[in-house]
Amino acid sequence: MVKHLLAGLLLFGLVGQTNAQQPPKRELRAVWIATIENIDWPSRKGLSADEQKREFTELLDQHQRNGMNAIVFQVRPSADAFYPSPYEPWSEYLTGRQGQPPIPYYDPLEFMITETHKRGMEFHAWFNPYRAVANTRSSSIASNHITRTKPQWFLTYGDKKYFDPGIPEVRNYVTDVIRDVVKRYDVDAIHFDDYFYPYRIPGRDFPDNGSYRLYGKGRYLDEWRRFNVDTIIQMLSAVIKAEKPWVKFGISPFGVWRNRDQDPEGSATRAGVTNYDDLYADVIKWQRLGWIDYLTPQLYWEFGHRLVPYEVAVTWWAQHAYGRHMYIGHAPYRIGSTAGWKDPREMGRQINAARSLATVQGSVFFSSKSFNGNPLGFEDTLRNHLYHYPALRPTMPWLDNSAPKAPYFIDAFEKPEGLEIRWSDDDTTQQTKQYVLYRFTDKEVVNVNDPTKIIAIVQQMPDPVHMDKTYIKGQGYIYIVTALDRMQNESMISDPLRIEIVNGRPRFEFEP
Repeated sequence: MVKHLLAGLLLFGLVGQTNAQQPPKRELRAVWIATIENIDWPSRKGLSADEQKREFTELLDQHQRNGMNAIVFQVRPSADAFYPSPYEPWSEYLTGRQGQPPIPYYDPLEFMITETHKRGMEFHAWFNPYRAVANTRSSSIASNHITRTKPQWFLTYGDKKYFDPGIPEVRNYVTDVIRDVVKRYDVDAIHFDDYFYPYRIPGRDFPDNGSYRLYGKGRYLDEWRRFNVDTIIQMLSAVIKAEKPWVKFGISPFGVWRNRDQDPEGSATRAGVTNYDDLYADVIKWQRLGWIDYLTPQLYWEFGHRLVPYEVAVTWWAQHAYGRHMYIGHAPYRIGSTAGWKDPREMGRQINAARSLATVQGSVFFSSKSFNGNPLGFEDTLRNHLYHYPALRPTMPWLDNSAPKAPYFIDAFEKPEGLEIRWSDDDTTQQTKQYVLYRFTDKEVVNVNDPTKIIAIVQQMPDPVHMDKTYIKGQGYIYIVTALDRMQNESMISDPLRIEIVNGRPRFEFEP
């Protein structure tokens, strides 16, 4: 504990010197929760439904305390499902046997979305598009798994089976799987990570010669593979927005698009793998053409890395946002692993470097279990400094820029535990999803762009109320409340609630 506290103070000190400016009011702060091989959740196969629920809510509470406002949850690790799917069997990572539902039965995805939204956080549903069998020797495969019913769609590469991205029916099938989730569940985003065509196995090419002969149509092989991935991204972009225009589509690519020695537009890096040349994912094209809403490059290297320095990579990606969102993927799993990562200041420096770039709107961390044990004081640093104040998520005006109506205060009461504040609104469209409550002293200028003045973000409810437990009796205050919609568009400010002290007693004024 002393070691963690000292590390946190060291990092706090450095960040305090390098980032004395006001923290951002809007910032995505998210954590990946991986289910493949039970990396993060559930902790092991075969837990009861109640144990699964308890573990998940504990994860949410932990990351809420860490200041997160979104999670990225892996709902489809290997052509399987963490929800009742008409297309794919239940994941073996739930019960230990693919196709076996949780016991007693519940819908994990519905439960997780509800609990995540209850805490004011976004739920990004993370799919692996092409991996179908994680290990051909040991994975549990149900009799109705797609690799059994449509074996002609699959290729074995190493110890895994993959959908062949070159087969048009494969693209239609994956699109149908994702359309089903968007249609039936209240997800906030669809998310892919870096697994498109698989990472190369030395000396072995991906065995898609059969589909190339059928569908290549005169293209070079690498050009055709990129066309296949481009096509499914474009299809999914259209399908997601057709079902629910507000659902975001995001990609988390490997951290280098191309090296500069391969392309003058590439980064000044020397990565051994790139998105464009090895995974056949031209992610910059998707961002530039507006097929996706955000990119989260996985910048899992430290400052000064000999091949891919973090500072070089983060600057390059920031220059390629093209008006869409850019979040940076960070690697807390690497804390303490090498000399560079044994510096307790490393992660804070990375977050601040990303914050300093105008086209970067947040950070995502891999993965949830990496926070356990507060490595080198990382959780302390988030809670006490970097994420100490809440942040609204960034808006996406190309999806929606219509803010809800402003709420208004209706009452306030001094109580032993603080000040109880009540408000209401005239929103009859159910556009309002949250409220933001600001507090200023009576000597301060009201500035709702200052996130240090946010005292609560409250979920929409029939009779909104908040108990300000840090209210000091005898102190004059000004409160402001605003409304947020699901896209985090913020309403105009309310008329202020003023608490003035007259003859030693509070007087509450609701100004028209």
